[in-house]
Amino acid sequence: MVFFIVAGLIMLGMQVIIGLWVYFSFPAAGWKIPALAAPLALTLFMRWAMVYTRTHYGTLESALYYAAYTWAGLVFIFFSVILEFACLQGMCWLMKLNAKHVLVPLSWAVMALTAAAAVYGGFSSPRIKHVDVVIPGAPEMRIAVISDSHLGSGVSLSRFQKALERIQAQNPDAIFVLGDVFEYGMHRQKYAQALAALKTKYGSFGVLGNHEYYMGYDRSVDFYQKSGIELLQNQIRTLPNGLQLIGINDYKTTGMTDGRLDKIFSGSDPARLRVLLSHQPLAAGRAAAHGIPLTLSGHTHNGQIFPFNFAVRMTTPYVYGLYRSGEKSQIYVTSGMFYWGVPLRLLAPAEIPLIHIQGA
Repeated sequence: MVFFIVAGLIMLGMQVIIGLWVYFSFPAAGWKIPALAAPLALTLFMRWAMVYTRTHYGTLESALYYAAYTWAGLVFIFFSVILEFACLQGMCWLMKLNAKHVLVPLSWAVMALTAAAAVYGGFSSPRIKHVDVVIPGAPEMRIAVISDSHLGSGVSLSRFQKALERIQAQNPDAIFVLGDVFEYGMHRQKYAQALAALKTKYGSFGVLGNHEYYMGYDRSVDFYQKSGIELLQNQIRTLPNGLQLIGINDYKTTGMTDGRLDKIFSGSDPARLRVLLSHQPLAAGRAAAHGIPLTLSGHTHNGQIFPFNFAVRMTTPYVYGLYRSGEKSQIYVTSGMFYWGVPLRLLAPAEIPLIHIQGA
């Protein structure tokens, strides 16, 4: 509850700033509606729509969902742009330069272009990203990674099915699922059936993300089972090709500690190729200490909307891409298959990583 109150107040504050910029740009509009009435009404609408669409599903509810979450994302974008231009305007005032006639139209042009790019990024299909990982002595393998799909009201079934068709066309040896798979909405069973229909040599394996716990642990485990995903909960599974897969529950939600990680990792075989599946990229340090060559993680979305990626960097050094996490260890952090809540992406495209493990 505290989180939603704080988030609502932040959203209200950002919209007040946007309203003041509207007033600054168009003084004839006055300040009461753009900087007071509209922000309050829109904040109340967003909060109501977000709560309502969590338990009510249908065509109207879907429209409400997209309207509320899209506006929330645009508010962040507009606020970020306005903040920059307000600083420029302030500098011009200090230097006694009259630049309003240039800065105002330029600011609205930047906002329009940025918003269009974010909408395009949000509704674009996730790209297949080929990632080569060289691990001496490892069996060659092609792994498709699904992470942060956040299925349900925010991602249509047909859109998800098209993404899975692209995965199947790559003919991967296995599917690794890194959590935050299904949120809430219609067709839960059909989403699971679509996942279960994927055919690979070794099957599908996955771990829970933080949203699996938020949505209900038992409900989430049931979804994984119906999706044909073998769930690894602080467990180790050895595949027929010798690869040893280590899967841990969500790091923060379960209060994971170095001691618990050490206990889990000590049960693995250092003589085999070991791959760690961890929703959040917070176990990479301990994995490197145990000589685990590769960790696969998601969670960060690469910020999803620039410049939010800078905030993500305050929580982890591994935000997006392939990193060297130790002398003989690497971690790949994916930006995710779709998005969380806000159906927008800016300078952080969605992806489906295809990991090519090579022995030399």
